[in-house]
Amino acid sequence: MKKILFLTGTRADFGKLKPLMLRVDNDPELECHIFATGMHTLKRYGYTLKEIEKCGFKNIFQYMNQMVHTSIDMDLALAATINGLAHYVREYRPDLLVVHGDRVEALSGAIVGSLNNILVAHVEGGELSGTIDELIRHAVSKMAHVHFVANDEAASRLAQMGESKESIFVIGSPERDIMFSDDLPSLDEVKQRYNIEFKDYAIFSYHPVTTDIDTLPTKIINVVGALERSAENFIAIYPNNDSGADIIFEHLETLKGNPRFRFFPSIRFEYFLTLLKHSKMIVGNSSAGVREAPAYSVPTINIGNRQSNRFDSDSITHVEEDTAQILEAMDSLPSVGKPDYHYGKGNSADLFMKCLHGEKVWEISCQKQFQDLPE
Repeated sequence: MKKILFLTGTRADFGKLKPLMLRVDNDPELECHIFATGMHTLKRYGYTLKEIEKCGFKNIFQYMNQMVHTSIDMDLALAATINGLAHYVREYRPDLLVVHGDRVEALSGAIVGSLNNILVAHVEGGELSGTIDELIRHAVSKMAHVHFVANDEAASRLAQMGESKESIFVIGSPERDIMFSDDLPSLDEVKQRYNIEFKDYAIFSYHPVTTDIDTLPTKIINVVGALERSAENFIAIYPNNDSGADIIFEHLETLKGNPRFRFFPSIRFEYFLTLLKHSKMIVGNSSAGVREAPAYSVPTINIGNRQSNRFDSDSITHVEEDTAQILEAMDSLPSVGKPDYHYGKGNSADLFMKCLHGEKVWEISCQKQFQDLPE
């Protein structure tokens, strides 16, 4: 029985990895293990470890990689995660270590796995974005041995980076399996669970841009100013735990008590999807605005450069952290057409399991070689 270890550090990457985890956990030939760290362990961000536990997974290891009451020092969190995970894999020795995306936890997993001759699989590599995420994602890809990507463009980009085409498997984005399932809760269920009384609402989610910390205080003032001057109701979700989160928290506090705002440290992924699906728009710089929202034909007001170079859609309006621009964009939403399936149609787990039950993945060597593109 092969041990598949999933590393998760945020509410977002758990939502994406969950369909894969569930399929592995229910497979008699595979054993699912989860190393949960980062935001999952912090009360400030909703202590989302409990969401993992509610899924019924048996082999969950909790590891706190950062201080509770401070915003993250990303280099220290990286070092702490490497230390904790290194001890874990020496005891449990997984056959495959699965990481996702562009967080420091994913980089930790790729480093620990590659240095211990454990196959590392990277989900959703080969994509583009802004800020430090771009560097981390590509660094993870270079340390990983197996690549489960969202589309042909990402696959081509990894080949351009010197990755072997035999190590790249196009499966789509796993969260699509949840997005397009028939099992999402109803809007009434979600509103009742989270005590939301708004009839119409927008979603707000804004994260620090770690490469622009010096300008963050001014930018978040402008963003919050636009929200205050708007007439919309907002379901606002706290920022992630990157450097600069404290600055955003400080300014969001000024909106507390305003009846047009409901704040949440975190919302369970399936419930968030239902809220997104029925929202008037999503405002901020979350990847949900450029990945999930277009698939539901929901307009996005994408603020700033955090999602620079992501795949674009007619449903997305790009603005700077400027109060007037944001207000104008919210008042003139684009007419949205058909759903966008650029990141998959909802069969990622099937394709992932087909790979794990095949031979190609397990024949990939831990000794990588850079592959030149043909002239």
